[in-house]
Amino acid sequence: MYVGGSGLAISTDGGTTFTKTSLTRSVRGLYVVGATVYAAVSGGLAISTDGGTTFTFRTAADGLACNNGDRVFVAGSVVYVSDTNCGLSISTDGGVTFTTRTTADGLNSYSVYDVFAVGSTVYVGTKGGLSISTDGGVTFTTRTAASGLGNGWVQGVYVVDSTVYAATTSGLRISTDGGTTFRLTGPGGLGVYVVGSTVCVAGENSGVGISTDGGTTFTQYKIASGLGSDYVRQVFVVGSTVYAATTNGLAISD
Repeated sequence: MYVGGSGLAISTDGGTTFTKTSLTRSVRGLYVVGATVYAAVSGGLAISTDGGTTFTFRTAADGLACNNGDRVFVAGSVVYVSDTNCGLSISTDGGVTFTTRTTADGLNSYSVYDVFAVGSTVYVGTKGGLSISTDGGVTFTTRTAASGLGNGWVQGVYVVDSTVYAATTSGLRISTDGGTTFRLTGPGGLGVYVVGSTVCVAGENSGVGISTDGGTTFTQYKIASGLGSDYVRQVFVVGSTVYAATTNGLAISD
């Protein structure tokens, strides 16, 4: 699948060809579970239960913080939608209705860029740090620069067991104690994806940074390597195939 300013396109041949769907709104975040597609779009959250053929929309009328979703994460029947202006919206009924968490619930900022959940623990990347909830997103505590997060602006987060990867504007920070303390390891970015010992960082004007040693060292790949743009908003890995969503198209490496 490819997300972008002109809607959602789907490929069924590994990314060789794409077909546009009926979703033509600007898509900023995407999550797929089986035939169910969740897309954070301008105007709210679009949900398809038939693989992207038709969509229904959720808006502020259904409890979303605002109609300006940025990223979406799904765990079972729980749907999390981050908003860069209004906080974190959580649905426990598969995206039918939502409640919103803000600074009143412990989030460090209303500007929420990414979310990742493992069981009842929810990690939220904000403009002011990494907010962590251990009660399913009811209340939060925040890690900031004092915890090793640099300037604290967390735009991407990925979690494997007790290891937390936080993509910040001042570098990739890794915590091996569940998000208590962090250390600087790699390039800054807008998103991070981890498979085994491979760590990929979507860079803001720096392409894609790839580490094969768990984030100790990185190699940067830019336009010269085939990326459509050095501005990479998200990166996703399946096996040895890397998908990079750039401002000038979807780049695929296999």
